[in-house]
Amino acid sequence: MITDRLARALDDRLRLSPITRRALAKVFPDHWSFMLGEIALYSFVALILTGVYLTFFFDASSADRVYHGDYAPLDGVTTSAAYASTVRISWDVRAGLLIRQTHHWAALVFVAAIVLHLARIFFTGAFRKPRELNWLIGVTMLSLALANGFTGYSLPDDLVSGLGLRIITSVVESVPLAGAWLAALALGGEFPSDVMIPRMFISHVLLVPAVLVALVSLHMGILVRQKHTQFPGPGRTEHNVVGSRLWPSYTLRTLALFAWVMAVLFALGGLVQINPVWIYGPFEPAQSTAPAQPDWYVAWGDGALRLFPPLEFRIAGHLVPAPFFPGVVLGGLTFLALYAWPFAERLRTKDRRPHHLLDRPRDHPARLGVGVAALTFYAVLTVAAGDDILARLLRVPVYDLLSVFQVLVVVLPLLAGLLAFLVARALRGGEAGIGELTRSDLRRAARRAAPGSDGEGRSAASDVPVRDRRGERIEMWAEGDLWWWRYRDEARHIVITANRAVQSEEEAVSASRLAYPGVDRVVVPGPPPTPPPGPVRAALRRWGRAAAAGSLLLAALVDRRRVRRRQEQERTDRASQPEPSDEATTGAGRT
Repeated sequence: MITDRLARALDDRLRLSPITRRALAKVFPDHWSFMLGEIALYSFVALILTGVYLTFFFDASSADRVYHGDYAPLDGVTTSAAYASTVRISWDVRAGLLIRQTHHWAALVFVAAIVLHLARIFFTGAFRKPRELNWLIGVTMLSLALANGFTGYSLPDDLVSGLGLRIITSVVESVPLAGAWLAALALGGEFPSDVMIPRMFISHVLLVPAVLVALVSLHMGILVRQKHTQFPGPGRTEHNVVGSRLWPSYTLRTLALFAWVMAVLFALGGLVQINPVWIYGPFEPAQSTAPAQPDWYVAWGDGALRLFPPLEFRIAGHLVPAPFFPGVVLGGLTFLALYAWPFAERLRTKDRRPHHLLDRPRDHPARLGVGVAALTFYAVLTVAAGDDILARLLRVPVYDLLSVFQVLVVVLPLLAGLLAFLVARALRGGEAGIGELTRSDLRRAARRAAPGSDGEGRSAASDVPVRDRRGERIEMWAEGDLWWWRYRDEARHIVITANRAVQSEEEAVSASRLAYPGVDRVVVPGPPPTPPPGPVRAALRRWGRAAAAGSLLLAALVDRRRVRRRQEQERTDRASQPEPSDEATTGAGRT
């Protein structure tokens, strides 16, 4: 009762019911890959909740503190306040270790979900018009997640995170001319400075999260405004979305996913140890520890520093140190390519139409090959970051393993990208799986180069290849100056007719190709014309029209007669009224 009254009172003042009804009626596709973005969102929620708890006990300071707590090896040892508070959270605060490890696992899952979500968008072409802005927002969120993850990793001021911070400081200082100034601006002086932990803390808990919240809100607002993309299929067109409504089916499903994400993160935080800083010890510039690797999302930078040859040179008397290319140029070019890809592909394909239907990765072999090569390249760099651990496990010299990785980082991405390109070209145009391919299919795909193709073995005028879909066809027909089309599946006895006509056969072909890619099109006579009525039906129609006309005429005559009677009655009433006398008028004047 009280809730209903409150809702009605708010609606009377804010008029939210139309917006709420429209939002609850929004349709979301049911494909599992669309949940990757939600996993990233719910991991971000877990980060905020656990991070708020940790801020109550963390001391973001480089000042000296004497640790007194349950961890006996460090009891009475003087460390930085940040390190002492981190050990105290892990050993002395109730549920502190669970929350801290859950926070760390949530950061790893958050970045991983963003990467997978961007990969899904890239391989399916969801970045095309009109979603270029959302792609740019997603890439920006990835860069901020990487930066915020690294600052959070460095806050405990343990030996491993301190070494990582020293490495990234050296990378920033390798920037010609401005490097030393940028590093001093960020750290507040020479490394290690007394203000670097407070500055990283403010950035980690305030600045970057605020920007991420704003970008997530903008990202979801654009998604709601533009509607969701979907994979091609029966009944799915560029003008609709087939799936579940926001309320109640999609809401229940996404709440279940939220519960699962939180359960998995807390299970990892409680059962799987991560970043045991009390074992590493506090950071000392003169000490180092091995084997120790950074988190996976920055390990590729460590691997690049290990594999890149030590090349240094001078430009106009200014030294360009060896870390500049693997540490600055590689990451900068990567994000620049991500930002520019939607516009570069549009420039290459000359495709400026809006797209709401997704591509299958196999339908764009060049895009798939480039993406697989890039992912393979960074996977090799990530594995190379642990070359010392691998050398110990394999019992081989670390420098021999380093030479192997230097070859693999060049050769393996090229081979993986070429293989993905050939497999996609062989699979395109059919429904076969990868396991059904043969060597002859790959050789045929490698030799395929039709005249006038776009470089991927298909006509530049066609976005989707023709596939063999038995029993399915698109039927088109003309009705006067308009063209109609319908989808027919004889095997399943499905017939779906377009909800609107188009002006030409070319428009009908384009609309049907977008709705049902790869289905053959045929021109049919169209629905048979309506048969002429029989003699009885014709007579009934004539007599019905005559009766209707007679009824209208009779009604008009009756109405005219009623108007005349009213007018005569009014004239009679005016004539029967007595006229005022002159005497009465004069008397009234004297009075």
